[in-house]
Formats: sequence, C-alpha cells, structure tokens
Amino acid sequence: LAAGWGSGAATAWATSGSCELVQSTADCTRRWLSSVPRNLRGDTEELLLDDNTIQVLGNASLLLYHQLRCLGLTKNRLELIEPGAFLSSQGLHVLSLADNLLFTNYSLTAAALSALPALRTLDLAGNRLTEDMVSVLVGNLSSLESLSVARNIIMRLDSSVFTNLTQLLELNLEKNYIFEIDQAFEGLQRLQRLNLAYNYLPCIAEFSLTQLRVLNVSNNVIEWFLALETDDLFELEALDLSHNHLLFFPVLPRQSKLHSLLLKDNKVSFYQRLPNGTSLADVTVQFLLIDGNSTNVTTVSLWDEICHSNLSSLRLLDMSQNQVWYLPEGFLAQMPSLTHLKLNQNCLETFHLSEGDPLAMLMELDLSQNQLVELEAEVGAGDVLPNLQLFNLSTNRLRALPPGVFTYTRKIATVDLSRNRVDLCPQPAAAGEADSPPCVDIRGIETLTHLSLAGCGLWGLAGHPFQGTSLMHLDLSDNHQALSGDLEWLQDLALTLQVLSLRNTSLSTTTMDFAAFNSLVQLDLSGNSLTVFPTSLGILKLRSLDLRDNCLPALPLDVTRTPLGRSLREVYLSQNPYNCCTLGWWDALQQVEGLRIPDRWEVTCSYGSRTLSPRALPEPVLRSCRWRTADLALFYLVLALPTCLTLLVAFVVVFLMLKQKLLKMVKSRCGVSSPY
Repeated sequence: LAAGWGSGAATAWATSGSCELVQSTADCTRRWLSSVPRNLRGDTEELLLDDNTIQVLGNASLLLYHQLRCLGLTKNRLELIEPGAFLSSQGLHVLSLADNLLFTNYSLTAAALSALPALRTLDLAGNRLTEDMVSVLVGNLSSLESLSVARNIIMRLDSSVFTNLTQLLELNLEKNYIFEIDQAFEGLQRLQRLNLAYNYLPCIAEFSLTQLRVLNVSNNVIEWFLALETDDLFELEALDLSHNHLLFFPVLPRQSKLHSLLLKDNKVSFYQRLPNGTSLADVTVQFLLIDGNSTNVTTVSLWDEICHSNLSSLRLLDMSQNQVWYLPEGFLAQMPSLTHLKLNQNCLETFHLSEGDPLAMLMELDLSQNQLVELEAEVGAGDVLPNLQLFNLSTNRLRALPPGVFTYTRKIATVDLSRNRVDLCPQPAAAGEADSPPCVDIRGIETLTHLSLAGCGLWGLAGHPFQGTSLMHLDLSDNHQALSGDLEWLQDLALTLQVLSLRNTSLSTTTMDFAAFNSLVQLDLSGNSLTVFPTSLGILKLRSLDLRDNCLPALPLDVTRTPLGRSLREVYLSQNPYNCCTLGWWDALQQVEGLRIPDRWEVTCSYGSRTLSPRALPEPVLRSCRWRTADLALFYLVLALPTCLTLLVAFVVVFLMLKQKLLKMVKSRCGVSSPY
C-alpha cells in the first residue's frame, strides 16, 4: 500500500488533523481513530488507516474520496462494512482488511465488496473466515488478481469457493487448517502463484495446474507428490515441498520449466539399493486413489520415475535434512543446469565426482553433516566442477580429499572442512621419501579466499601448507595443538589475511606475534589462556576483536591511544578476571566514539573474593582501590619521615648534653691549653 511513498525525496510533509499527507497519500496509521477522517483532501488516492479502532465502515465514511485507489484498514476492530460504503469509491484497486473481525457480518460486507468492479488486490487474512464465508465474500469479485485469505479457519476447498475469480494471478492460503482440496483451482486458468504453506495436506495426487509458476506447499504433512501423467508442458518454475513427510523423491511433471525444487526436512530416500545389499529395482508401488464412487490405481516405480521428468532447467535442488544414503546412478546427470545442490544433514557415506556427471554449472555444493568417509573423484584431463565456488564438507568423517580435486575448480573461493579429522599437506616430499600420511592439499589454489578448519585436530603443522593461496578468512578454532609448535607455516598469509579465528586453541601470551598480520580487520582470540594482552596487537588496525573467556586481569592503559584503539569498532571482553582496582582502561574504552562492546553487561571484575560490575563499583571498594594504588614512594616517605625526625632530635639532645665533655676530651688529646 505504501509503494508510492518514496517518489520525490524533496516532497514536503503536511498534516491534517492527526494524519500525515504527502502528495496524494494520507497516512493515518496508529492514531486511535474510531472512524474515517473527514478533513482530508478530496483528491486523496491512498488512505492508510491501519492500527486504529474502527469498527464499522459506514455508507458515508468514504463519501468525500472519489479518487481513492488504495485503502488500508489492517489491524482495526472492523466487524461490518455497510453495503453502500464503496459506492463513491468504485475506482478502488487495492483493499487491505487483514486482522479484523469480518466473520461477524460477512454477508453485508460481501454486498459492499460487490460494488468494486475495479478491485485488483484484496487482503482478508486473519478474519476467522471459513471456506463458506470466503466463497460469499469474493463471489462477485471477478476482477481480482491477488487474494490473501491466510490465517483463517478454512478446512476444505472445493470448486465452489473461487468459482468466479477468472482473472486471479496470486492466491495465498497459508496458515489455515486445510486438509482436503477437491478441484478447487481448476477454474482459475490464469493462476500463477499459489501458497498453501502451513496447512494439513496429507498428499498431492494428480497435480494438473499446468499454468501455475510457483507452488508453495511447505510445512504440511505431505507424504507423496504425484503429478498428472501427461506430456503437456507445465509452466511450473518453483516448487517448495520442504518441511513435510515425503517418503520418496516427488513424481514431477514430465515437461516443465522447473528451476527451484525445495525438499528440505522430509524423509526422502532411494530404495533401489538398500543398506543390507538387497535390490528393489523391479519392484513397483501402487497408489489407490478413491474419488467418490470411482477408484483409480496408479502404478509407480519410485526409483525409475525420476527419469521420466525433464529436469534440464533445474538450477536449485535442496534435499537437506532427509534420509538419503546414496544417489541413484545418473540422478545428477538429468540436471545439467544445476548451480546449487544442498545434500547436507543426510546419511551419505560416499559421494562420487566424475567427468561423466554434467555438473559444469554447479557453483555451490553442500555435503555437510553426513557420514562421508570418502569423496571419490575421477581427476583426469577433463574438468570436474569447473565453476564450483563454495564446497561445504564440514562435520563428516573425512581424513583426506582426492589428490588434485581442486585442480580444475578454477573458481573455488570457499571450502569448509571443519570437524573432519584432516591434516594439511606440508611441502612436497623429497624424491625417495616414503609416502606421506593422508592430507588435504590446498597449495597453489589462487582463488581460495575462505577456509574453515575448525575442530579438525590439527597439530604439528610444518612447511608451507598455505603457499600460493590468497586466503582472507581462516578459521582454526577448536584445534588445541595447532599453535603449539613453529608458527612459520602461517606466515604465508601475513599479507592477505583479514579475518582470523583462533578461538579455543590453547593460545598463550608468548606463543604468537601478530605484528606481521597487518591486513587483519577481525581477530577472535576467545577461549584461550591469555594472561597478558599481546603487545603486538597494538600496531594492528583491527575493527573487531574478541577477547572473551581468557585470563586477562587488565588491558593496557594506553590501549585507546594505539592504532588498534583508534580503529576498533567492536570488542568483546566478558569472562575475564579483571582487577577492579585497575580499570582505567575500561573507563578509557567507554569514551571512544563509535566503539561497540556488545557484551558490556556481562563484563565483571574481581575484588578479593567478590565479583562486581565495573559499571557501578561500591564506594568502599573505590576508596580501598585508591589507597591500594597510591604512590608507593609517597607512602614510604610518610612512614619514614617521623622516624627520621625522631632520630635527628635525639642526636641534637645527646650532642648538647655531652658538648663540654667532648670539648675537654678533644683538648686533652690535642695538647692545646685552654685560656683562663
């Protein structure tokens, strides 16, 4: 409804009563209005009355607004629209009545809507409407192109509900209670987008909407999807079957324009080869379809049916969170245009890459969270995944990758090997040496910019495993021994590395010098054993620094005056045993303009056995800290001064008392006569 608001940034706003006006739009949202204002301009084309308390739209409510094109009445208390309410606004194109109480007087409201011959978009979501009420409300709106009846209490749809909506292009039925559909959409010959998400559909059989382009039936309880067996061309481009109970790959139209198929979070598997070694290649499944007195039997071979569907235009296939433990032979060969393949969170033990599979267009391959112990690849003269940019193999049981697997991936930029028991290959072994243990070789991959090796158990790395790469993001977190030895192996990335995660790597203060990594902008040192702030960080120009969960008693007092302090925009500091009496650095950080401390409320400091917040230290603690941190030289001077004065006075007294005796003794020893 507010699509036209952005035109003309220099447009001046005006007010009329409690509404704001811009050009031909009146915004009366959230004004506690109980009726339509009567003091607006007569040429108003867009009137927004959302979030008010209007209960009735009377016959005279819109009498002054003959040019009205868009009307928003969302989130009111609307129970009734009187039959003559729109007689003066018959040019209305867009009407939003969502989140009201139209179920109370729906028949009178239907009479009012029938006076809108030009209505294109109608939103009736959230009005507690049944299918019978919807049928009455939209029965005379043959001009409608977009209809939303989401969030109502519709349970069953048949051919009588949308009979006259011959121009409808988009229909939203999500979040109802629909469990049965009986030829409800066959008369909607122009329907292109259908949303049935979040309902209770158990299956879709004989799908025959050839004109439909987008179908969303996610979040139902669908166990199978069967398209009509016909050679007719389906216009279907996107099919969302995610979050259902599908037991097998859907039986798709033989001819379609499908480019996106979403099957996430189902129970899909293939049954031609079972884990116990048996085969179901010659076994068929029969579906019994009962419609009234007629019964149809459809025989399907679930593992061969895929071959009858033309998937040459498919670009996105998401089969994540299923029960797939293998892919049928030739399965991917049907998808030469595939660019994104998601098979994460399945049961795959092996995955085969070869020149025979036409995956030349594949840009993203996600095999994470499977049970992969081996990645098979035929690396020869031909290309294998030449356009691959993202390869996610995290959380498997891999120990190595096929040698040269990245040789022909000329565009690979991101590789995630985290939580596999892999090692990085060192420099090539000299001739005559025994074969090195299994490892992953990423040397010389010039396009690689993001690499995750978190939780791989890396230790004792040597040589130059990153030689010839231009990594900008490197994640080494959760590798407890990765930084225990010589660190020369990391120096090849000193000029290019921008984001480095060393979380939970047993890092100590003396282990690593960061001075050479002058391109770093984000550094994660959390979960380590730092007892002193690394001085080499002061010369870096980081924008984000994570120091959580270490053993730091304080940060340097001059941290805000270093290049680091001037460049930082985000710092995490919690879970450190800071000293409550040395918080000058904390006060300095609070004064840095533009610096965010997202965990500032979790930062604490220690005073004796007490844990306090540095934001509000008690006055007794402050006084004690001031005493503890006073100048020790002055303290000792104050202690020594009374003692020195006492000794001086005692010396003077003794000297005066013994003065005559001392003089006589001196004279007697020197032999000088005294005058009388």
